[in-house]
Amino acid sequence: MAVWDCIDTLRKLEEDFIVITVAAQRGSVPSEAGAKAVVTREGLAAGTLGGGKVEARAIDQALAMLGATTRTALVTWNLQRDIGMTCGGEMTLLFERVAARHHWHVVIFGAGHVSQALVRILATMRCQIEVIDERPDWLARLPELANVRRHSVPAFEDGVPLVHQGSFVLSITKGHASDRPVLRELLLRHGPMPAFIGVIGSAAKRATLHRELSEDGVPKERLSSITCPVGLPIGGNDPAEIAISIAAQLLEKRGDAGGCLSC
Repeated sequence: MAVWDCIDTLRKLEEDFIVITVAAQRGSVPSEAGAKAVVTREGLAAGTLGGGKVEARAIDQALAMLGATTRTALVTWNLQRDIGMTCGGEMTLLFERVAARHHWHVVIFGAGHVSQALVRILATMRCQIEVIDERPDWLARLPELANVRRHSVPAFEDGVPLVHQGSFVLSITKGHASDRPVLRELLLRHGPMPAFIGVIGSAAKRATLHRELSEDGVPKERLSSITCPVGLPIGGNDPAEIAISIAAQLLEKRGDAGGCLSC
């Protein structure tokens, strides 16, 4: 596969990879300036740096970069001294990491009227949506789309393991009694918090949740991460209008968090 075709394919597959370019050369070397190779976690995917020991060494360095946080590296190797080749030239190689553009991850607890409208809005964007509910009939009403996953659970809080550090979480369950266990499980977990936690309701509900979750042992600083009521103060009480207000706030918060606008 040609280098540029490989790069295009890997970006569509959302894989991390390294592009190695021969930036400069001097003396007797196995490749010319401008030559490129693409390396994934499986090894050389396309292109060549001339083969042999220097290419093997470059692939090893690229694999090490994929296992670390390094984004770029520029190295100059004397092929005889540094690589152990008989030719005595030098090659300068530029290593560039191309990071995958990950989907925006939205986790919604509850598949009721507001969620039904909200999922249909969010599903038009580049995002992965997880919807969790105890009621299979409500989950069945959701659209069958590639970026929408339905999770039928015995209790809403059983879906908490689906949440990770970058998730945007919404608790839109049957009511306060089922929102509280979700938030308790979420906020008492060890490790980093999600990017956003929104709960449908009112200021009075927020006060009640803060008091009860504090009694459950949730630290004060974690309680402050809850946005309740969720949604911008626009529109009325129609589920579709509430869904639009929530979607708008999610986009606003994603921007505040430095989220990729291509998501």
